[in-house]
Amino acid sequence: MDLTIFTPTYNRAHTLPRVYDSLLRQTDKRFIWMIIDDGSTDSTAALVNNWIKQADITIIYRYQENQGMHGAHNTAYNMISTRWNTCLDSDDLFLPEAVEHIYRAAADCPESCTGIAFHNCDMNSDRIGTAFPDTETSTLYDLYRRHQVRGDKKLVYKSEWTRKWPYPLFDSERYVGLDYKYLNIDAKGPLYLCSEVICQVDYQDDGSSKNMLRQYKRNPAGFSFYRKEMMKLPHAGIGFQYRNAIHYVSSSWLIRNRRFLNETPKKWLTAAAIPPGTMLAGYIWWRNK
Repeated sequence: MDLTIFTPTYNRAHTLPRVYDSLLRQTDKRFIWMIIDDGSTDSTAALVNNWIKQADITIIYRYQENQGMHGAHNTAYNMISTRWNTCLDSDDLFLPEAVEHIYRAAADCPESCTGIAFHNCDMNSDRIGTAFPDTETSTLYDLYRRHQVRGDKKLVYKSEWTRKWPYPLFDSERYVGLDYKYLNIDAKGPLYLCSEVICQVDYQDDGSSKNMLRQYKRNPAGFSFYRKEMMKLPHAGIGFQYRNAIHYVSSSWLIRNRRFLNETPKKWLTAAAIPPGTMLAGYIWWRNK
């Protein structure tokens, strides 16, 4: 097997059976399903152990104390031994030919590429966002900034790259932007673009995508780290860097870090971002009172 599909989960025993059923329906079952249980207190463990006994697909289960999504990703990347890997969230499902499409694309993927990008669809089977540009490869940064692609895409990476740039853990916080790793991988090579839709996405009301302002308030140190790293990206444009400087100022105020100008990688840009960043911090505080 050359593919690991990993699922970080936290108290999602009510959605995991749907993920499991979608993997049972795969036309190609040459994969490992790795479940990283990030401190669940529901019936997740019993559910998964029952599936392991059934032995319909290969399952690896790891329980850990709650660290947040990025901490679960760290654990998965440290454990993965296959050449390729992809994350399948606990509220999503793979379409029946997903694994088959991944293997076919992996066979055609240029050696210079670090991974493969596919499309997602919503629960009505409508493609999320826009189509890929008429080019064989692109970095993730160029895909969204230069080609103006919109919508979440399903990324499949070579595991040699996802083991690098582990996410930092901050006391009492549970979030660091996952694309910190992906945008650093960009510097090592582009993604191979494939037109197939392989994943059906269901945004839950308690998921990160629908609660970003709350995440800003609860995880300011993680966001501060993330924004600094985004300003360091060698391929990032000035507009991208300035937006991240605004958010960096905002997160710095939220953690009461008055040394943020000394710690930023872009001092003049951060200085220019102080007025809007301060306003953003006030807005986040007000919305989360």
